[in-house]
Amino acid sequence: MGKKVHVFMVEDDHNFGAVLKSYLEINDYVVTLVDDGKYAVREFRSENFDICILDVMLPNVDGFQIAKEIRLINKNIPLIFLTAKTLKQDILQGYRLGADDYITKPFDSEVLLCKIQAILKRNEIQETQKNDAEEFTIGRYSFNYPHRVILLDGSEQKLSPREAELLMMLCLKSGEVLPREVALKKIWGDDNYFTTRSMDVFITKLRKYLKDDPSIEIVNIHGSGFKLTTSSKS
Repeated sequence: MGKKVHVFMVEDDHNFGAVLKSYLEINDYVVTLVDDGKYAVREFRSENFDICILDVMLPNVDGFQIAKEIRLINKNIPLIFLTAKTLKQDILQGYRLGADDYITKPFDSEVLLCKIQAILKRNEIQETQKNDAEEFTIGRYSFNYPHRVILLDGSEQKLSPREAELLMMLCLKSGEVLPREVALKKIWGDDNYFTTRSMDVFITKLRKYLKDDPSIEIVNIHGSGFKLTTSSKS
């Protein structure tokens, strides 16, 4: 059985939110429901989600602001906005923030379900294409994932299986935050204290392997994870 899709939903209408959550759960989704905008980003950071459904009109922090902050954490996660308003400027703002869809209330829950499935299918195809990559360029280095080797100017550095897996995950998320919990669960199978310390050691090793190109950084994003970046340096 495949992993269930985890939906992050922010909706302040308790009755509507509860009904929509139950409907998605009946259709085999896992749903985290937040009813106040000020708690949304904190909750989003706490887990690994596959898609976001954000009401625009929320107490304290609106859906657009939440989307902006979520985009700083994960620029590729699909976003669906829900709103009772049909103002053109609001719809355009939603799409400027990278919305995959914009649904006006009231709507048929089955329509939302179909939209979620279509968006996830499209993203799955794109992710498969990304994951088919076997070789990566990291600054001046070449990284061959199947052979677990990093090359620079004719010299090579062999990697352990976990080092190679971690570096590949960083490469696939290049320029984005790789959530610590995601890497730990995929590579170590758990995110307890000991595996967390082990991952820190592996990050230190990868930094050492890539140190001959000063444009490369593996940045620790406090409370979130790590980000692989490359920048031009004279």
